[in-house]
Amino acid sequence: MTQFVQLLVNGLVTGSILALAGVGVSLVYGILRVVNFAQGEYITYGAFAAFVVNVTWSASIVLAAIGAVVAIAALGVGLELSFWRPMRRRRAGIFTMFVASLGLSLIMRGVLYSIAGPDPRTYRINVFQVYDIHGVRLSESQMLAIVIAFVSIVLVGLLFSRTHIGRSMRALSDNRELAAVAGVNVDRIVLFTWVIAGGLAGLAGVLQGLVQSSFDANMGFVLLLPVFAAVVLGGIGSAYGALAGGLTLGIAMELSTWPPFFGGVNPVYKPVVAFVVLAAALMIRPQGLFGRARVV
Repeated sequence: MTQFVQLLVNGLVTGSILALAGVGVSLVYGILRVVNFAQGEYITYGAFAAFVVNVTWSASIVLAAIGAVVAIAALGVGLELSFWRPMRRRRAGIFTMFVASLGLSLIMRGVLYSIAGPDPRTYRINVFQVYDIHGVRLSESQMLAIVIAFVSIVLVGLLFSRTHIGRSMRALSDNRELAAVAGVNVDRIVLFTWVIAGGLAGLAGVLQGLVQSSFDANMGFVLLLPVFAAVVLGGIGSAYGALAGGLTLGIAMELSTWPPFFGGVNPVYKPVVAFVVLAAALMIRPQGLFGRARVV
C-alpha cells in the first residue's frame, strides 16, 4: 500500500506539470485558434531561466521559479507583439499559423542549443536530502515540486473563477464574437493570455527540472506530446479541462507501473499508457472531459 501511495504522489506531481503546461496550450487555442507547438520550448526556456537565477545568481529555487514565470511571460508577450499579432493582422490561415508555430519551435530550440549547448543542468538543491512521510519517501526536489504545483493549481483555479480577467478569458474562449460585443477588450485579453500561458509554461519547466533532477535543451520537446494529450483529454479550449486532463494522465501514467496492476508496466512505456487512456476516454466522450459536443 505504501508503494501505491508513493506512485499516487508521483502521479500528482507529473499530472500537475502536464496540467500547468496544458492550460496555456488550451487557452491559446481557445482564444486564438493557434496550436502552439512552441509551448515545449517555452517549458525548456523556463527551466533554463530558473537555472540562471538559482545557480548563476545563487538565489533560492523559489525565487528561481518566480524568475522563470516572469521571464517566460515576458517572452510570450514579446512573441505575441512581434510574431503572432502581425500574422493575424495579415489574416494568416489556421494552417499557416500551424506551420509558423512549428517553425518558431525549431528556431527557439536551435537558439537555445547554440547558447547553452547539449550538456544537462542541475539546480542548486540537495539531491541527497530525503523526507520520510509515513513510509512515503520524497526527495527535496520532489517536495518542492509538490508544494509549488499545489499552490499553482489553486491559484490558477482562483484566477479563472474569481477574477474579471479569468472570466473574460473563458468568455473569449467560448465565443470570441459574443465576448467582443459584450465589451471584452480582445487585444488586452490576448496579451494576458500569453502572459498566463508563458508563465505557466515557465513554471512547468522548473517543476519538470526538479522532478528529473537534471535537464537539457530537449526537455520540453519530450514533454510536448503528453501535454497535448492532456489538453485533448480535458477538452480542447477548456482551461479547467486541461487541469483535469493533466492530473488524470499523470496519475494513470505513474499508477500503471504498480506491480499488482498486471505486474506493472515498464516505466519506459508510461507515455504509451497516457495515449491508451486518452484513446479509451475519447471513445466514451469524444469532446473530452470538459469539451462541448458540436454538430458539423
